[in-house]
Amino acid sequence: MVEVGYILSSEDHAPDTLVRHAVLAEEAGFTRAMISDHFHPWIDAQGHSPFVWSVVGGIAAATDALRIGTGVTCPTIRIHPAIVAQAAATCAVMLPGRFFLGLGSGENLNEHILGDRWPPADVRLEMLEEAVAVMRQLWEGGQQTHYGTHYTVENARIYDLPDAPIPVYVSAFGPKALDVAARVGDGYVGTSPERDLVEGFRAKAGDKPCVAFTKCCWGPDEQACRALVHRLWPNMGLPGELSQELATPAHFAQATQIVTEDMVADSLPCGDDPEQYAAAIREFADAGYDEVYLHNIGEDQEGYVRFFRDEVRPLLS
Repeated sequence: MVEVGYILSSEDHAPDTLVRHAVLAEEAGFTRAMISDHFHPWIDAQGHSPFVWSVVGGIAAATDALRIGTGVTCPTIRIHPAIVAQAAATCAVMLPGRFFLGLGSGENLNEHILGDRWPPADVRLEMLEEAVAVMRQLWEGGQQTHYGTHYTVENARIYDLPDAPIPVYVSAFGPKALDVAARVGDGYVGTSPERDLVEGFRAKAGDKPCVAFTKCCWGPDEQACRALVHRLWPNMGLPGELSQELATPAHFAQATQIVTEDMVADSLPCGDDPEQYAAAIREFADAGYDEVYLHNIGEDQEGYVRFFRDEVRPLLS
């Protein structure tokens, strides 16, 4: 059966709260987690966006066995891939055998902040592929130099490296991105239970791990949960490439005025019926995913992890 993990949502929670949630998840039996990496939340109502690498350090100190990965980091514009390589290596040293690096081509929302041009999708994928090559070169150890199309690294050495290679999982949605993920990734990250994407990745990359993340909203009142999803995460209902192109939370708030409650709440489990959650997980398992990470929207994470442990997990065995 598919392994189920826990999403630490940096857009919804403060840094110290995220560390506490990681401990709660581990105590409730979750063995793995992913944490989002943003400079901005999608909309102001979400309210948070701490620096992910500091939070991962806190989680390393507070947990004993929880496997943690970024879901996902963009290593191309806002932060040079050499710096991401150093950050990931440090996390992997602090979390021996239990850190992985999830990567993606990013969103204008986070990457425009230093005044850099937001390039078209084909260029972003080219940058991502080169960024992965830069990081892997630095992880080889010793002094490294790279002169590429998009990045320069001169006489750089990462001194603190983990004993084992850092697994790199790459997010992809379209065929071009899937090709890049298959070429450079140790695994694939998806967000929808589409078998064609999983099979397309494995046809090119071989039998590598495929992981997905999705959302839910637990609580005793289903209607209240649906309203909460619509208030905090209406951006899920935006079509096409808008989520990659809009530049500020205010732009997202404007665009999501067209999004209805049904457009977002109908697509995920809401309320306290455990079969809804189990069915959503089975859908990803049937699509071929090895791991599914659930992001519970809302403040009561302690209640959610108990609910999952006591009522949902038994349905998956």
